Amino acid sequence: MNVTGHTRPGDQASPAQKPRKAASIRDVAQAAGVSYQTVSRVINQHPNVRGETRERVEAAIQTLGFRRNATAFALASGVTRSVTVLTSNTTLYGYAATLQGLEEEARAAGYSLGVKVLTPEADLGRTVSSAAADGGGLMIIGFDQLGAAALSRVPADLPCAAVVEAPPHGRTPPRPAVWADDREAARLATAYLLELGHRTVHYVAIPTSTGARRSAGPRAQGWRKALVAAGITPPELRGGKGWDVQAGYDEGRRLAADADVTAVLCGNDDLALGVLRALHHAGRQVPGDVSVIGFDDAPHSGFLTPSLTTVRMDFQGLGRDAFGLLRRQLESDYEPPAPTFEGTDLVVRESSARADIR
Repeated sequence: MNVTGHTRPGDQASPAQKPRKAASIRDVAQAAGVSYQTVSRVINQHPNVRGETRERVEAAIQTLGFRRNATAFALASGVTRSVTVLTSNTTLYGYAATLQGLEEEARAAGYSLGVKVLTPEADLGRTVSSAAADGGGLMIIGFDQLGAAALSRVPADLPCAAVVEAPPHGRTPPRPAVWADDREAARLATAYLLELGHRTVHYVAIPTSTGARRSAGPRAQGWRKALVAAGITPPELRGGKGWDVQAGYDEGRRLAADADVTAVLCGNDDLALGVLRALHHAGRQVPGDVSVIGFDDAPHSGFLTPSLTTVRMDFQGLGRDAFGLLRRQLESDYEPPAPTFEGTDLVVRESSARADIR
């Protein structure tokens, strides 16, 4: 495996995705019947503007939806450049590692980086507007439903880039984005378990970013594709309701009770950790009775007992490449270097082994 995906500002987009042209300061000046210097004085709250003129300019700003390019203002004024990251989680490994890559790349480029955490209770539109008002660019970590919803609400004229779940074939995100082809990674991980002699592979899913049925996620699609290609009817898909160890443990207890289960692919390493514990409590040996593969290669994966076979994801690389897409929008003379993201790889450890064919 070694695959990734990108969309850039110049890529083709559907008519519904095509950004509208942002209103300029000269558009506001024309609408208000004043010079652009007067508009600038109103924007910067200069006192030497007549009240009636100020009202006309402010009305034109409101009507046109004009937003001052805060980044250009910062560059001209010497104010520190800034980027705001919107994410629903900062503790799960994939999110935290992506954030680390973003922060490192931003710091190296001289940008400050702030984080706003999305919550189900918050007004997403207001959260996005608040982040936009902070100035600079906007980064979205859109692995889940909240992040994807926030990305869909970003104004078309606001510089923005995202790290997202692999989109369906033939479709691209609404803004410049990077993603890993975890669909193909899951297919190859499933095929590996079949090559070890397992008659089938069970899958414990993570939630999808679209909120669609759990079987619609790219990792679930890759798992199913490998089974169908081998002439195997996929078993019932498990999980899809949580990302954490408890969710994996709950599904692992159900799988452990089925003596026919000999191979399990998990949507992330936390789910795999829960499955491993449930199998242990049920007296099922790993990998003697059941092989288990995780996803993401979180730092603890190599130190479990048994150490976890998993799909390595370069989240830091995704974060770095995504920041390059955003920086290209913020700096007209900047051209991102070749992508540094190295895709996905299957890391074989102790938790997977040849099946005992009965």
